[in-house]
Amino acid sequence: MDFEHIPFQTINWESIPKTEHPGTTGTAFWQTLQFKGLRVRVVEYSKGYLADHWCQKGHIVYCLEGGFTTELQNGESFYLTKGMSYIVSDELSSHRSITKDGVKLLIVDGDFLKVRDGL
Repeated sequence: MDFEHIPFQTINWESIPKTEHPGTTGTAFWQTLQFKGLRVRVVEYSKGYLADHWCQKGHIVYCLEGGFTTELQNGESFYLTKGMSYIVSDELSSHRSITKDGVKLLIVDGDFLKVRDGL
């Protein structure tokens, strides 16, 4: 892994612009910090949000507010609420997010979650 060194910094998430990402229903709003090999986001899903795709990326997801369901393509589903997390590496599951009432998440992903041969 070839991460850049990230110096100490504080982040005022209120100053990070939101980008809009429509779902099959509802909308996701991302506030993103991008570093070499690392992405950190605060993501809000609107009421009635359903992701528009099955994701195979790895993530560390922490629920800041509200609740949501992570549905796996194999039929399993997990309901997470404030203070709960899930972790998965790249290409180890096909998953998507659903929320009835809206949710706010902290999501970290990057090269450290890639599956490598021999590991």
